[in-house]
Amino acid sequence: MPASSLLRRPGVRVGLLLAPPMLWLGVAYLGALAALLVTALWTQNDFTGQVERIWTLENFQTLLGVEVYRTITLRTIGVAAAVTVIDALLAFPVALFMAKAASPRLQRVMVIAVLTPLWASYLVKAYAWRVVFATGGPLDELGHLFGLGTPGYGLPATIVTLAYLWLPYMVLPLYAGLERVPDSLFEASADLGAGVGLTLRRVVAPMLFPSFVAGSIFTFSLSMGDYIAVKIVGGTTQMLGNVVYDNSGAANNLPFAAAVATVPIVLMLVYLTVVRRTGALEQL
Repeated sequence: MPASSLLRRPGVRVGLLLAPPMLWLGVAYLGALAALLVTALWTQNDFTGQVERIWTLENFQTLLGVEVYRTITLRTIGVAAAVTVIDALLAFPVALFMAKAASPRLQRVMVIAVLTPLWASYLVKAYAWRVVFATGGPLDELGHLFGLGTPGYGLPATIVTLAYLWLPYMVLPLYAGLERVPDSLFEASADLGAGVGLTLRRVVAPMLFPSFVAGSIFTFSLSMGDYIAVKIVGGTTQMLGNVVYDNSGAANNLPFAAAVATVPIVLMLVYLTVVRRTGALEQL
């Protein structure tokens, strides 16, 4: 086919128009990562506090050798994993009802309801949960009825807040995945004598694995890098995002902040590599 005829195709023209911006976005992203890694190999002058472009692995040695940073890293991974599991457990029944039980009109309403929290301010939602967990707040008043009270600010409040914030990112992929599951599979499974629970475990869950992976990429990575919600409801809890923020702020220790920021990047690369070996990314 002549090149002139090929260029007259609408799809080809759109692709050519979009290629330069996407290319530059990729260059900017990779360039930022390269600058981050280079900065992590520099150091800070202990006397002046200025960044010195001296190549060293001291920041990574501190990160791996000091126990408090290992504890913070493990805590961050645990929080991100807990948020991902909680969101998956909450999102699955919602997505299942939306895809297989709700009428088309109700489906549209529920999709809008799931998307609506994303339009609200992040800070408004985080501070709303701060009010919920505050002493004398709704959770405290409700807890007094059962002789409990509020757990206050800390790790539980952080997990609940992050799970609420990122829940839509898990609902939508699972909903899209369930819509692709034919209704005939449910009928065939029932004809073979399987109950609802067995059908969901043996038939639906394996088919939804790629959708879960898509949602977990958002919930896990966003939880790993969050520091604002931790500041608002976390109390004295420290996560990797807080360490990066504190060292890039008043401490002005940009090299160490960059070294800490590489931890979530490496963890996500490892996670994506493992997931890629399962073939889930090819099925998205």
